[in-house]
Amino acid sequence: MKTLIVCTSVSHGNTRRIADVMGRVLDARVVEPEQVDVAELSAYDLVGFGSGIFSMNFHPRLRRFVQSLPRGERGGAFVFSSSGLPEPGFRPYTRGLVRVLEGKGFQVADTFGCRAYDTWLPFKLVGGINKSRPDADDLRAARAFAEGLLTRAGKAS
Repeated sequence: MKTLIVCTSVSHGNTRRIADVMGRVLDARVVEPEQVDVAELSAYDLVGFGSGIFSMNFHPRLRRFVQSLPRGERGGAFVFSSSGLPEPGFRPYTRGLVRVLEGKGFQVADTFGCRAYDTWLPFKLVGGINKSRPDADDLRAARAFAEGLLTRAGKAS
């Protein structure tokens, strides 16, 4: 299964650490949105899209990239994130990105999120929250998530 991971990780490298773990399992390149040739996306069976969460949304660079994609025949996709706080039930931020990806022709298989070190105001005033995250358990969960994607892809073949 040919896989690519598109990741925007800007504050503390949290999301990149998660993407790298998933990339090793999926044998995938991890790239920034600006490094992707949009025409090459159709050559991938699976594409991951992830970033840290900023003001309850994915990073603007990742959102702009996804929104700029032409609609077309696409393979599978997954969405992942890291954030200081859990995704709120009243405003699930993954839902918006999943909908845009589906509108572009991707079949979104699953989503993954974990806590991460966060120094967004007001947390900066107290030195941040989740200072040790993502931790070994989070990285194991990311690995298990990626292994699950492989297992489901094998059953689909």
